[in-house]
This record gives sequence, C-alpha cells and structure tokens, in this order.
Amino acid sequence: MDRMLVVVFNNEPKAYEGKQALLQLDGEGSISVYAYAVLAKRADGTTTVKQDDDWGPIGTLLGTSFGSLIGVLGGPAGVAIGATAGALTGGAVDLNNVRIGDDFIDDVTKTLTPNKVALVAEIEEEWTTPVDSRMEAIGGTVFRRALSDVEDTIHDENVAAMKADLAQFKAEHAKAHADRKAKLQEKVNQLDSKIQAQLQKARERREAAERQAEAKVQVLKAKAAAAKAKAS
Repeated sequence: MDRMLVVVFNNEPKAYEGKQALLQLDGEGSISVYAYAVLAKRADGTTTVKQDDDWGPIGTLLGTSFGSLIGVLGGPAGVAIGATAGALTGGAVDLNNVRIGDDFIDDVTKTLTPNKVALVAEIEEEWTTPVDSRMEAIGGTVFRRALSDVEDTIHDENVAAMKADLAQFKAEHAKAHADRKAKLQEKVNQLDSKIQAQLQKARERREAAERQAEAKVQVLKAKAAAAKAKAS
C-alpha cells in the first residue's frame, strides 16, 4: 500500500539516522521508498529542507502529493527550501493534491514543534512493523497515512454543482428582460471561468498522477532487475 510517512525526531542527526534506516529497509526489500526529505523546524517556526538535492527516485516530479505535503508542512509562512524544492512543490501548494486528511497534517504539525526535525517520505509497505521498530528505536515518532483518491470525488461533486448553477443561470438568462440579461451573463461568464479552471487543475493532477505512477513502476522494475542480477 502506498503511504505518506512522517517521522519526527528531536534533532537533525537522529533524522539522518532515520533516513539511512529507511533506505536500508528499502535495500532489504521490506519497503519501497519513492521520495524522501528531511525538514527542520527552526526556533522562529519557519521550516527548512535539508540536502534539497536529495529527494529519492521520484522526489523531483512536479505536482506530486509528496511535494504538496512538503509545502503544507512549511506552515503559513511557507517553506524556506530554495530553488530545487520550489520546483518540487510547483510554486503554490495545491492542498487538493496532498491526498491525506487534515487531521494527519494537524497531528504532524502539533508534534513538529520548533527545533525538531522530520523525515518525510512516500513509501510502499505491506506491513508497518519494519518501519515502526526501526524508527522507534532511534527515538522517532511515526505518523503514516495511506494515500487517498477522495479529492477526485470532491472535485467531481464541486464541478457538478457549479455546472448545475451554470445551467440555471443560462435558463434564467434566456427568459430575462434586457435589464437582467447583462447581470446574468456576467454570472454565467464568471462561473464558466471557474469551471474551466477546476477542469484544468483536474487535468494537471491526473497528468501528475500518471507521471508519478509510471515513475513508481520504473523504480520497482529497477529493483526487481537488481535483485535478479544479484541472485544469478
């Protein structure tokens, strides 16, 4: 199952130790690690990403849920992450692309207090014990959540509601007197623009998801080939 993982540590060395443990689990075949980053919460509450040239195999894909989560965890002030991570999150963070619930974000941010450091990763795991046992032994507090497609449903319902309103405005426009037609037409134009913007966002998310899925397939194929070569 694909999951988002956040492990909060008391200091940076422990977070890097956690990252190495995560990559070791990947090497052992216990999990697959698709993207990762180490975030440090400064004393003033801002967040910085450490070693922002090291993201894992799919970490630099634009529009990914991983990139959006990195942006969200930066808090209201945003993430002080430099050019590479800025490209990762695509500039503005699309909250609809995070694909995990607000409660998960709240739980993480309550624990990721100033001067603490988090290891953030997108992984595939069949069971939770390997990661939990390694991270807890290092002193990390583990948060995980399966990636959800619920936002697609919310988006579809939102667009359907706007289209219903648009149809109503058009019907009223057709019957309206001249003094009302201009106002109704303005509403039609505004709502149609919103619908087109929503549809464009949906297309971008689908394209990003397709790129991410293909990248994950390539990662798994490379691991299988490496395992086969090692066995032969």
